[in-house]
Amino acid sequence: MTIVKTAHLRIRGRVQGVGFRFFVQREARERALSGWVRNRRDGSVEAVIQGPVEAVDALVEAVRRGPPSARVTDVQVSAAEGSFGGFELRATE
Repeated sequence: MTIVKTAHLRIRGRVQGVGFRFFVQREARERALSGWVRNRRDGSVEAVIQGPVEAVDALVEAVRRGPPSARVTDVQVSAAEGSFGGFELRATE
C-alpha cells in the first residue's frame, strides 16, 4: 500500500521570471506527482504537490535547489488536502 502525501509549498527568493514554475511542473511530472503551481503577487511561488511520500519529499528537495537561474531563500512546507488529476500551471494569484 502506497502512502499518499499532499504538501503545500511556499517558495521565496528569486523565483519569478526564471522558469521556476516550469521547473516544478517538469520535476513533478517526472515523479508522476499531481497538483499545481503558480506565481504569487508578492513575488513568491506557491505549489500543492500530491503523490507517494518519497516522491513528494524528493520534489521538495529539488525545489530547495531550484533551476540554475533561481535563488531560493526559503521553502515553507505544510500539510494540504485535496485530490488532483495531473499537474497544472495556474494563473498568478
